[in-house]
Amino acid sequence: MVEAKTISYSAAVSACEKGGEWQRALGLLGMMGQALAEADTITYNAAVSACEKGGEWQRALELLGMMGQAMVEANTITYNAAVTAGEKGGEGQRALGLLGMMGQAMAEADPVLYSAAVVAGGQGGQGARARGRARRVQAA
Repeated sequence: MVEAKTISYSAAVSACEKGGEWQRALGLLGMMGQALAEADTITYNAAVSACEKGGEWQRALELLGMMGQAMVEANTITYNAAVTAGEKGGEGQRALGLLGMMGQAMAEADPVLYSAAVVAGGQGGQGARARGRARRVQAA
């Protein structure tokens, strides 16, 4: 059962994401431990999306790593936001790496993710590689 504190913090982080306030979203995520609220996939998804929308691709990828450390499962929404952040930041290789990680994590890819990965791969001259990786993830 998800606690009320977690739901409240997740809603606040989501509001920051929608308002373009990535710094506040990260601040709230950091405060959760002090408030004895446990961040879940929804909380992290909102924070990763906030960073993606704020052009903070490095922070988005850091959050993805933090999820693993906190044993919070990343899902399609998480990977979509992280790959898009990498693509927007001109980090095609990192975006392709995320697509590979996604396949290992058994998260289900969708057309938005494939498009972002192919665009990111194309930016780095890796369009064919991106399409091949996307097909392998889809087949997994």
